[in-house]
Amino acid sequence: MADRGCLAEAEAAGESPALVLGVNPILGWRERLRAGLAGTGASLWFVAGLGLLYALRIPLRLCENLAAVTVFLSSLTPKFYVALTGTSSLISGLIFIFEWWYFHKHGTSFIEQVSVSHLRPLMGGTEHSISEPGSPSRNRESETSRQNLSECKVWRNPLNLFRGAEYRRYTWVTGKEPLTYYDMNLSAQDHQTFFTCDTDFLRPSDTVMQKAWRERNPPARIKAAYQALELNNDCATAYVLLAEEEATTIVDAERLFKQALKAGETIYRRSQQCQHQSPQHEAQLRRDTNVLVYIKRRLAMCARKLGRIREAVKIMRDLMKEFPPLTMLNIHENLLESLLELQAYADVQAVLAKYDDISLPKSAAICYTAALLKTRTVSDKFSPETASKRGLSTAEINAVEAIHRAVEFNPHVPKYLLEMKSLILPPEHILKRGDSEAIAYAFSHLQHWKRIEGALNLLQCTWEGTFRMIPYPLEKGHLFHPYPSCTETADRELLPPFHHVSVYPKRELPLFIHFTAGFCSSTAMIAILTHQFPEIMGIFVKAVP
Repeated sequence: MADRGCLAEAEAAGESPALVLGVNPILGWRERLRAGLAGTGASLWFVAGLGLLYALRIPLRLCENLAAVTVFLSSLTPKFYVALTGTSSLISGLIFIFEWWYFHKHGTSFIEQVSVSHLRPLMGGTEHSISEPGSPSRNRESETSRQNLSECKVWRNPLNLFRGAEYRRYTWVTGKEPLTYYDMNLSAQDHQTFFTCDTDFLRPSDTVMQKAWRERNPPARIKAAYQALELNNDCATAYVLLAEEEATTIVDAERLFKQALKAGETIYRRSQQCQHQSPQHEAQLRRDTNVLVYIKRRLAMCARKLGRIREAVKIMRDLMKEFPPLTMLNIHENLLESLLELQAYADVQAVLAKYDDISLPKSAAICYTAALLKTRTVSDKFSPETASKRGLSTAEINAVEAIHRAVEFNPHVPKYLLEMKSLILPPEHILKRGDSEAIAYAFSHLQHWKRIEGALNLLQCTWEGTFRMIPYPLEKGHLFHPYPSCTETADRELLPPFHHVSVYPKRELPLFIHFTAGFCSSTAMIAILTHQFPEIMGIFVKAVP
């Protein structure tokens, strides 16, 4: 009876009862034939080819043809071998150059990629990797994929710049685009999430702005914002778009954000009064809250860029008190940077004590700021020669451990802080523990490390020691999870093509690059020897059976 119940549940769920009971389903002769052919794979075709060749040996006169080929090869002159080896060397050299370029651009071998993607399915190699739904191997694969997705989650850059006043000015000066299409597309999705809701159709200006956030062309977005203001002069999101994309200076952006704040506060108070009337009004309140928080945060960033740092700190502290659930926006990272600019290190330590917790997600800003504070206490008197003689003090050990912790979390940052790699404008989105996060952190915090005497010197002397503790970072970490293997791919999507993406750990050159390099060198050497010593090489070729 229990088996029948299981069968009924399986049939109702649309599953095969045989799979539920652990019995292989009965296959027809076509399925069995296909499974047999897939199981034998390439060996069946190889044996069949040998049998066909043996059966046709007499009609094809293989023995006579083989003898003719032997006579032909023995009659060839050394010039032929020079041409043959020279051509082989040239072709293999071109393949080597292409493989090298493709590996540095995409991080993988072109020949290996083609082999895995196209040749392996033809050889039946994918059949063995297919597992039944619900099997342990399939479950392990799904868990691994979910872990990779969580590791490669892209976050909004808390210190992202203004498109019109900063990114566009860079484009005017250099002629290069600092933002990738993937990065801007993520920003468009963020804007639609933060600034739109299901009740936009009730207000014509919000309907226009909903279309504006989806528009890819910047002039079209700006034109739509002006259309929304014509319909409603208190459309806060329209002022936000103009401040972000049309304003060419921070002063102009701040002026537009102040207009947005005035309109946003009015709409927010109105939504608060109606929030309990229906679920639609609650959604509208959430949207208006997001708009208000975004405006105040950008006003704080404008004040920070214009030198009014205490005003920026006050706005950020008020935001964190008024809207504590919005910690996902990482406003505390903006606050940390402003407090460092004020050199209010006690306040920085207080913020770290709250957010540098084991239960909260880490970031390069938190880890490296904690390292900076501990470095600050010993860096002015630190000397590698003195430390090697007398050993490290307790404070110096704590500073070195903090640096090692920060480097393990994001190993790309020290190269930018020590100016071993050139900085570019940070993207609007970052990948934690990736090169994009390192650029965003160093772009805003390099000045704070330079301000503390000896901090960069201590970092330079100790940061590489981290890698001795984690010889296999992709398999096992020391204080954090193993380093994710997907950062390079995601960073290449987030960072502009003119930037050389930092890769950790360094990848070994693929087999085909070594093979083509060796083949090119050996054939070139044979060509040179054949050209210089034709008689000796001719004797050698004839002596080889």
